[in-house]
Amino acid sequence: MEEIIEVYSPEEMTELGKKMGEEAKHGDVFALNGDLGVGKTVFSKGMAKGLGIEDIIVSPTFTIVCEYNKGRLPFYHFDVYRIEEPDEMLEVGFDEYIRGDGVSLIEWADNIKELLPKYSTNITIEKDYEKGTDYRKVIISK
Repeated sequence: MEEIIEVYSPEEMTELGKKMGEEAKHGDVFALNGDLGVGKTVFSKGMAKGLGIEDIIVSPTFTIVCEYNKGRLPFYHFDVYRIEEPDEMLEVGFDEYIRGDGVSLIEWADNIKELLPKYSTNITIEKDYEKGTDYRKVIISK
């Protein structure tokens, strides 16, 4: 099943993430992909809001994962941009996170696609400058 959503501003991207966070259940895994600057972290901040997390959300580019526990569900925010080999994820306990009681969101998920569970929700964000600099096409598939 594939759904395409068009957003025209960072605020709309935040709202989309928030809506998905509000609907998320424990054990959900979201595999997020898109070019640099496309809005992955903006989406992630929205998802955290939807989970009731009020902490400041930053992309964990150098730490690989940030864990937030003060919401409706724990939120595990991964950024695997710098991962060279998927096996590096085992060192941070990736399996425990994705099989745990929280919600996992993985930016640059294609870098570790062989480790992702089959039940992951795949989200791809694309730009189309012909429709405006803030326009994004969000493709969601399960």
